[in-house]
Amino acid sequence: MALKAERETANSLGDAIDRILDKGLVINADILVSVTGVELLGIKIRAAIASFETAAKYGLEFPAGTKMETAAWREAMVGKETCPQCTKRVKVDELLGEGCPWCGWLSVKAKKAGVTSRGNGQHQEEITPLEAR
Repeated sequence: MALKAERETANSLGDAIDRILDKGLVINADILVSVTGVELLGIKIRAAIASFETAAKYGLEFPAGTKMETAAWREAMVGKETCPQCTKRVKVDELLGEGCPWCGWLSVKAKKAGVTSRGNGQHQEEITPLEAR
């Protein structure tokens, strides 16, 4: 019996928007209006749609007045990776060194370090009060 690779597809608009914000989307458009070969109007549009985390990762410029000293901004600058089992975003050092806190997945590095289990197997997000961040 041969195994076939399967790809999970987005099931909802929320999944599609989450993917766009995670990966980013860039729109480039050049519009030229000309009459008999004479260019009358030229418009160049460059737009990027991405989360702040993705934009920072790719070095995109932010609007003037963006406060980059906030706790949320510092959190966005921390390197994160997607858990291969539950697809939640986890800090890279935590995911590789200790395992996924959401589903309990363990990396080879964590197994070699003697970690036996991580997380509770439940997909419950821990809410941290804004004052504590």
